[in-house]
Amino acid sequence: MFFAPIAYASFSFFFLIPCQEAAMWLMEQWAERHILEAQQKGEFDNLPGTGEPLVLDDDSHLSPELRVGYRLLKNAGFLPPELEARKEALMLNDLLAEINEQHPDYHHVCKRLTLLELKLKQAGLSTDFLHGSYARAVASKMEEQ
Repeated sequence: MFFAPIAYASFSFFFLIPCQEAAMWLMEQWAERHILEAQQKGEFDNLPGTGEPLVLDDDSHLSPELRVGYRLLKNAGFLPPELEARKEALMLNDLLAEINEQHPDYHHVCKRLTLLELKLKQAGLSTDFLHGSYARAVASKMEEQ
């Protein structure tokens, strides 16, 4: 492993750090310097959207590495794993409503649906939509009124 000395601010401290980290540090410093120069020149003044709140996607809880991958998948039309599982569970639930117990795939579909329900619960998502409890609750409220 190679090590490179780095200078910190105006002092000449020499730290032994791996070259890859030194390269990243140098790139960060270079980018920060260019951003500061652009700010001083006023290149960020009067940009579209100035003074308006930022519209952030709901992926701020993800690490930057996962965020990039999820963004690529989202732009390609794929869903996050939890939503893919929910979508598949809804499809299987609809399929079970259409077939009877004598159908050759009935037990296989039941097992797959049970597995998906368990995965969704482990991910902290509600599975009430599979059992129609919300629809029953709404129907009972409508009957009361």
